[in-house]
Amino acid sequence: MRTALSTKLYYGFGSVAFGVKDNGFSFFLLLFYNQVLGLPADAAGLAISIALVFDAISDPVIGHVSDNWHSRWGRRHPFMYAAALPVALSYYFLWSPPAGLTSDQLFYYLLAMAVLVRTFITVYEIPSSSLVAELTNDYDERTSMLGFRYFFGWTGGLTIAALAYTFFLQPNQAYQTGVLNPEGYRTYGAVASTLMATGILVSAIGTHRHIPDLKAPPPAAPFHLRRTLGELAQTLSNRAFLALFFSGMFSAMATGVISTLDLYFNTYFWELSSTQISRIVYGYFVSAAIGPIIANHLSARWGKKRAAITISAVSFALFPAPLTLRLLGLFPENGSSLLVPALLGFSVTGVSLLIASSILFSSMVADAVEDSEISTGRRSEGLFFAARSFVTKLVSGAGVIASTTMLSLVGFPENATPGGVEPSILENLALLYIPVLLVFFVTSILFLGFYRITRERHAENLARLGAS
Repeated sequence: MRTALSTKLYYGFGSVAFGVKDNGFSFFLLLFYNQVLGLPADAAGLAISIALVFDAISDPVIGHVSDNWHSRWGRRHPFMYAAALPVALSYYFLWSPPAGLTSDQLFYYLLAMAVLVRTFITVYEIPSSSLVAELTNDYDERTSMLGFRYFFGWTGGLTIAALAYTFFLQPNQAYQTGVLNPEGYRTYGAVASTLMATGILVSAIGTHRHIPDLKAPPPAAPFHLRRTLGELAQTLSNRAFLALFFSGMFSAMATGVISTLDLYFNTYFWELSSTQISRIVYGYFVSAAIGPIIANHLSARWGKKRAAITISAVSFALFPAPLTLRLLGLFPENGSSLLVPALLGFSVTGVSLLIASSILFSSMVADAVEDSEISTGRRSEGLFFAARSFVTKLVSGAGVIASTTMLSLVGFPENATPGGVEPSILENLALLYIPVLLVFFVTSILFLGFYRITRERHAENLARLGAS
């Protein structure tokens, strides 16, 4: 059964908020607090990682609560509406710390604001993303709907990043390097927080009409901690989900390393200007459009598991390729007219495939909902998507720690300027980065091989449940 285009658009548009947050945390936050505000890299990384732990703990709590929530607006929408304003306010203040803070005070400010942002976005994102398993049970339509969600998530994040590089983070007399201009980050925070609130409210209002058709929560029962923990353990022990859980764990570690160090490599290794970086960012808009097409086409042709493994393997090989080629003397030199086009080609292709594999991964999580319902008798969309979010956030924090550890090991200087970092430091950073990525990526693919839900098994699950 086909899902209405308007439903896909409203569902997908809600991920703008998460995309904006994720882009800011992944690409700007560490550099802003470390290189712009002067907080040591290990302290900034520790604050970001501790916030991830708090966030990861809140995920299964919100997922379980929303699965069992009773209200006239259903299980998901009360959380979606409630999150809009707190998300916007906390994200704005993250990028506007008070002047004159000591290093210790700045550490605690970053920690507090990062915890608030991540907690409030969880209150929205987990119920919102869980809707896909309720809006359709069709094997292919779920992939299609998630394609819209990833498209808008990436587009939202890329739009604010492009605006930042093109307009906000521009050099002036005081700051010759645009990404080191503190005033630009204040403007970025104001625009980004407005965009996040808009995405949340548009999606919540647009999908509101579907509330009567969504799955009802189980009958209300008194809370018993032991029973609740037993239900959580039973649900999350689903074998298909466990394969995705551990695969996602190592994939998240890899992407955490990539996203944290990307701006460092662009600024110091490749010595790109803000304008040149923005050209690469603009190329990701192409990736956001192509990724869903690849996911839908290969899923329909090969099934989700085979498509995900193939796409992941190719994309994982592409990400460290430019650094590897440079170390071998086979990549354009810094300042060459060929450098940005070469980086753009690798980046757009790799990100397109990464988006496609992420879509398929989420679609496989949705299919695990009915597989689990067969054995538990409960629908746990929120818990499954929360657990996926849990592992992604928790171990991407390990990626941040790995990144800051690598920066410390090579002796990367604070308040560094492009062209002012010793070449040996940059080469050593690349030599640490490449094998770490490959280990994480290969392990992720190995775990994905244990996933067993095919198109045929999903159809059998629906038949057993009497679903149409």
